[in-house]
Amino acid sequence: MVVIDPLANALSTIMNCEVRRHKEAVVWPASKLIAMVLRVMQKYGYIGEFEYIDDGRWGKIKVQLLGRINKVGVIKPRYSVTYDQLISMPYWLRKHLPSRDIGIIIISTSRGVISHREALDMRIGGVLLAYVY
Repeated sequence: MVVIDPLANALSTIMNCEVRRHKEAVVWPASKLIAMVLRVMQKYGYIGEFEYIDDGRWGKIKVQLLGRINKVGVIKPRYSVTYDQLISMPYWLRKHLPSRDIGIIIISTSRGVISHREALDMRIGGVLLAYVY
């Protein structure tokens, strides 16, 4: 099996399990980027606990679902944005989030994977990875 975008596969697995009202989702292959994105989602209360399972090959991540996700997905292509572009970010917010102050955009920065709100507070830019609301 060839996986082109593991992050997109992981988020679509979570979305599919959420739609079917499962209590947990198993994401594979696991990666550090997926774990960091899940940590941001957990911080904002979209998912519960998650754990890495070493299966001797790629690894898996078991994610506890809380039923709070309406939509989650990756942003492709992965646009690079500066802090100035983040300030005038209503275009990205309108395109990926349903309304003001609902949901987050997950950004990979030099200080790690964080939400767009934290990036504005830290006054840094980065690469847009995903959205969740």
